[in-house]
Amino acid sequence: MLDLCLLGTGGMMPLPKRWLTALLTRYNGSSLLIDCGEGTQIAIKEKGWTFKPIDTICFTHYHADHISGLPGLLLTMGNAERTEPLTLIGPKGLEKVVNSIRIIAPELPFKLKFIELSGQTQTIENKGYIIEAFKVNHAVTCYGYNIIIKRAGKFDVDKANKLEIPKKFWNMLQKGESVTEGTKTYTPDMVMGPERKGIKVTYCTDTRPTPLIEESAKNADLFICEGMYGEKGKEAKAREYKHMTFYEAARIAKKAQVQEMWLTHYSPSLIYPEEFMPDVCKIFPKSFPGKDGKTVEMAFKE
Repeated sequence: MLDLCLLGTGGMMPLPKRWLTALLTRYNGSSLLIDCGEGTQIAIKEKGWTFKPIDTICFTHYHADHISGLPGLLLTMGNAERTEPLTLIGPKGLEKVVNSIRIIAPELPFKLKFIELSGQTQTIENKGYIIEAFKVNHAVTCYGYNIIIKRAGKFDVDKANKLEIPKKFWNMLQKGESVTEGTKTYTPDMVMGPERKGIKVTYCTDTRPTPLIEESAKNADLFICEGMYGEKGKEAKAREYKHMTFYEAARIAKKAQVQEMWLTHYSPSLIYPEEFMPDVCKIFPKSFPGKDGKTVEMAFKE
């Protein structure tokens, strides 16, 4: 099961009732954060989740509303007696950017591991998550992310018994490990069925529509996408500043055949996003306005 919380839904600046866009997921005892603007750690506290299990932080890009909350979060994690390494993922220049803002958070009781993205796509595995980064089209280098939890096939007890595989090895084979005893070697493919459907979440913000977004989000269980503007007549402004409207996001969701879409990263001038949802749902019916603290528990489907 994957727990997911949209911590904040604002773009550009935090507002009294809207934190900046950030996403926190929990899986198998490990947490992953995407983006960390000003106020992110307050949003985490308001949700009642904790900082210490965060093992990975992904950054879409380095505009302040997506990274300015990092120094405070690092200090808080350090004060929580964290000692395990923390992995940071983001576009090229990540280490330089983080070290620059760490002038106000110089001493940490844990190491930072940097993974800098290059090219159109890149895949990283960490703490049970498969993270697929894909390049989008913003004013600066920016990436969207797929968060994927794979699910192995079913263990075939009949096959295991027929092959006379000792039961003491069954658990190891289920975990994908091969086992050798004497002259015999047992491999997972001998007893495991085909891989089953896992969980896929696509997170994309600060971009114009691109074919790669549609391709990357294909068949996602949840598509969290920027909707900077809901008001009609904002299309030219969206193109100028390389953002998206609600309706452009909905068209991507429809083409990508996702199960559900949440909008996020609203303009500060957009007070009531729900007002525009009837027209959005005409394009993609399973569209919902994201709101701070919006949470879902995503279970594997048979």
